[in-house]
Amino acid sequence: MTNLNLVLNDERINAEKLKRVEKTMKILSTIFLYAFLIVMAVIVLVPFYWMIITSLKTNEEIRASVQTYFPKVIMWKNYAEALGPDSSFEFWTYLKNTLVVGIVSTLGTIFTTIFAAFAFARLNFKGKDVLFTLFLATMMIPGEMLVITNYITVSKLGWIGTDLKGAYLAMIVPFWISVFYIYLLRQNFKQIPNELYYAAKVDGKSDWQYLWKVMVPIAMPTLISIFILKLMGAWNSYVWPNLVADRAEWRLISNGLRGAFQDVSTGHVRYELQMAATVVVTVPLLLLFIFFRKYIMRGVSRAGLKG
Repeated sequence: MTNLNLVLNDERINAEKLKRVEKTMKILSTIFLYAFLIVMAVIVLVPFYWMIITSLKTNEEIRASVQTYFPKVIMWKNYAEALGPDSSFEFWTYLKNTLVVGIVSTLGTIFTTIFAAFAFARLNFKGKDVLFTLFLATMMIPGEMLVITNYITVSKLGWIGTDLKGAYLAMIVPFWISVFYIYLLRQNFKQIPNELYYAAKVDGKSDWQYLWKVMVPIAMPTLISIFILKLMGAWNSYVWPNLVADRAEWRLISNGLRGAFQDVSTGHVRYELQMAATVVVTVPLLLLFIFFRKYIMRGVSRAGLKG
């Protein structure tokens, strides 16, 4: 009986030690996780903080040999000067171009994505799986390699160096099709039960009516995600508009930021004005992501549930 008690006591002690070790490991892993997240947050937020404080400094303070981590004098007038009528940064012109290109290219992408995803998810035709595999294979091609072929194509179509309409077409049309978005929406469409399709057919609905009245409303979170991500991509576009828009007034807001605010007398860039304009340009994207982040996460997560 005594030996049995000793064995049970040893087992109880070992179990308590194991619990303490597990608790210690859990605490350490939590500390490591939060430390990692804090470090990553600092890495991400420091550039934004530096951009904001630079936009509020004087030009002399920015060019000083010793940088300060907070403006000595807060210069709110930098924003008024950066966006004012006498500024070299034609904000409203660039904003108009960016909105036109962003909205039209996004709507075009939405429609092409819906039709292509519906075809790959619901229609039966010869070679569908092979064609979809080839579509996915194109995602391995770096986007930079497509710049040359796209440039040659839009040049032969006469969209470069003609007028503003041609510049718009050159910036919009080549990016109406996105294989990634087609894949994303196709995965979402495949999750819709076949019973809904059969019920729609019993009610006398055509494939066209079934697409717009059943499939599109169900896949709305994914479509919202695609809309937001595409619009953000168009807003941040720099390289392609810089290539196809020959004149400065035809380019987008990112292109305008790069070449503006240069002091003619000294040749130096007025960084306080450039950063002020950058803050104004960045804020809409941040607000868009903050308010619609749940739709983005929901749409992407729903699309990855079924192959």
